[in-house]
Amino acid sequence: MTAAEENYKDYKKAETRALEILSEMRKASPKTVDIELALLVAIFELHKGTVPPATTARIVQGHLETLVPFYSGESGNSAPT
Repeated sequence: MTAAEENYKDYKKAETRALEILSEMRKASPKTVDIELALLVAIFELHKGTVPPATTARIVQGHLETLVPFYSGESGNSAPT
């Protein structure tokens, strides 16, 4: 397995777990905004002490710019799952 394939495999494991956690969060609160904010806090906590908060915000923005085309059908590809 190549390094890229191994990285993708690791990503897919993390993505699968994140979607499981999302399912659990929906049981904890029916409010979408509660879940959104909690997930964003988790991202800031992930980067806490390693990069400034403004850098974390730019990282999130970069990921959003990558994902929006997949979810809006603009890329011609299916959304990453």
